[in-house]
Amino acid sequence: MYLIFMQRVSKNDLLVFKKLGLERYIEGMSIQYILPEISIVREISKQAKQRLKWMDYYNHGHNVAQTCRYFGIAPKTFHKWRKLYNSQDLTTLEDRSRRPKSTRQWQVTMEEERRIILLRKRYIRYGKIKLMHIYQRIYQENISSWKIQRVIEKHQIYYNPKKNKMTQDKRKRAHKKKRITELTKEPRTGFLVALDTIVINVYGYRRYILTGLDIHNKLAFARMYPGHGSAYAADFLRRLHYLLNGRIENIQTDNGSEFAKYFEKAAESLNLVHYYSRVKTPKDNSFDERFNRTLEEEFIDFGHLTNDCAIFNKELTEWLIEYNFNRPHQSLNYLTPIQFESNHSKVLPMYPSSTWA
Repeated sequence: MYLIFMQRVSKNDLLVFKKLGLERYIEGMSIQYILPEISIVREISKQAKQRLKWMDYYNHGHNVAQTCRYFGIAPKTFHKWRKLYNSQDLTTLEDRSRRPKSTRQWQVTMEEERRIILLRKRYIRYGKIKLMHIYQRIYQENISSWKIQRVIEKHQIYYNPKKNKMTQDKRKRAHKKKRITELTKEPRTGFLVALDTIVINVYGYRRYILTGLDIHNKLAFARMYPGHGSAYAADFLRRLHYLLNGRIENIQTDNGSEFAKYFEKAAESLNLVHYYSRVKTPKDNSFDERFNRTLEEEFIDFGHLTNDCAIFNKELTEWLIEYNFNRPHQSLNYLTPIQFESNHSKVLPMYPSSTWA
């Protein structure tokens, strides 16, 4: 995709600059001054747009020190990108690959490989450490367990290849999860919404209350469901996304099965980045865990418990209105979430709400 800049500033030009996030710099300036040599600009990443702002601010008559103070960056960082910056090619502001220039090469000789294959097939249940000692005893040569592991993986010499493949696939899926510890939290509405599940037994029935909380302004939502499937969690996410007017960037959950499959598909369709708490670490989701306790102490314990989801959700909505509009929060300096975030306009109605717009 290409964005073409004209020589005169027009409404279309302003829209283009807004897409690039440069609207704060264009008031009272000509387009030639902002980007003096650019005729065609390729769509660039969010990080590159931010670096382009640095260059524009610097070129608008500010020195390096002023630019670094304004954007909160180190002079070393600015000089690095200024040296790489080419006004004719904005991709020079993109991140470079950090892949090493020299990578580790295959270091197993053909003879070593042949010997390891024979030993592994003979002792199929032995691990790489045992095979290493057997190899050294038989051939009177030193060999590392790393080499043995590489040969086993290359030729897939396992006692139960199918089971081993399932185990490896499971480990790969686990590594793909973004942990919440990787996220640098920013104090703005919708940056991170935490979700969790309360499991309760009511008159011989098991019910599940899904909860969601914006960790910045403490706006909260909850809803009871009759099941624990990911389809219910996906429905809850769509409702929450609608109630917050789509102002969600990242979501956080634990590793429960309700936050898989259909929930992941819903998060992907809504362009939400999904972060997971660490296993058996409830403190990673402390804000929503505290809301769950408040919901139990100030709503459920006051006689509102029923296994009828429709009745429970209707009464729960009334309590959520009280929680968000009238209940002072110590963490918000005793303001209500709505007072703290006065520009939220799409919190009501909380019941019912369509999720299929």
